[in-house]
Amino acid sequence: MQLTQASRQWANRPNDERFTSLHDLFDRVSRQRSLSRAPIVSTRDIVVRPDPEDKASGLQVVRLRKPGEGPVHPYSPTNWAFNQLSKLASAPSAYLKSLPAPMAADCINYGIHHAREVENIGLLLTKDGDVQELRAACGPNYGRIWNEEVVRTLIDMHGDGVTGRFRVPGEFGKAVKVTKANTTIFGSDRDIFVFLADETNRVEVKNRRDGKPGSLARGFFTWNSEVGNSSIGVAFFFFDHACQNRIVWGAENFREIRINHTASAPWRWLEEITPMLTDYADAAAAPMEQMIRRAQAKKADDNLDRFLASRFTTGMVATIKATHEREEGRPIETLWDAVTAVTAQARSIEHQDSRVAMERIGGKILDLVAA
Repeated sequence: MQLTQASRQWANRPNDERFTSLHDLFDRVSRQRSLSRAPIVSTRDIVVRPDPEDKASGLQVVRLRKPGEGPVHPYSPTNWAFNQLSKLASAPSAYLKSLPAPMAADCINYGIHHAREVENIGLLLTKDGDVQELRAACGPNYGRIWNEEVVRTLIDMHGDGVTGRFRVPGEFGKAVKVTKANTTIFGSDRDIFVFLADETNRVEVKNRRDGKPGSLARGFFTWNSEVGNSSIGVAFFFFDHACQNRIVWGAENFREIRINHTASAPWRWLEEITPMLTDYADAAAAPMEQMIRRAQAKKADDNLDRFLASRFTTGMVATIKATHEREEGRPIETLWDAVTAVTAQARSIEHQDSRVAMERIGGKILDLVAA
């Protein structure tokens, strides 16, 4: 089966959001953090006004001056921050963007000052020389995890991401020089996404496909947003190879964890995701190869329906069995087959919580290998 997350990033990122090493990405996100601050303010303390330089369509957000304070500093909202302001004002952002700037400003100001109760919001402000931007307007309990922290963790584990064991994947399993045209390291003012893989220390699989031996590489995705554009998360998987447009082919045993940016998110990042990244990076290929061989050798159960029904509903059991037969061309026979079928079915579930819950059950099935 294929994973297309990295391919979508590759297809949609402009040149200035592509990086040829983790160090280059770190330079970008660390500088961005050094230029940023994140005050908590009341909705009554800010006002939106037309940009004097672009009265037709430009807007600025300013914090109202309080007694004894110096001059106010206007910040231009990014497109993402404008959408968040529109949501706070309970107004459709697409409609507001179609209005002249003075009218759009009046609508937002009315929405946040009069149409809702007083509340605090967390602003993310960035000042780079004369350029001052409002990058986010989130709730006061938004658990921001800085992109700098995520990339620093990856560097501590994998160096530059192009010369170590885990690196930007090659093309069809063959190493290639990393360029902006084929990189899998991406970042912008809204988010980051990184795909690294160990294609050198492959896991040998005796019965990979159609009774023939083969091997699997290990890979992972990780992503984050400082502005509320996405959760922070990581996904681990085995795979055959990545092609030139960065589709991951032959993916197996896909496991994913996502953390929403609630107040506890920074702690969960440290206590859940960081250890998982460390364990995955430090794990040797040989134990994983042995685990897969045991999973392939161990029968799921004499009564497959009973085995699956103890974990899923009757309707889901039939769907899981059909998924495996469709993708592998044969019925489920072993624990490895069951894990493959469950993780394949999980990726078709749109609701995140349900998808993650199913992936966790698939992981627990693999744990039976040690039983």
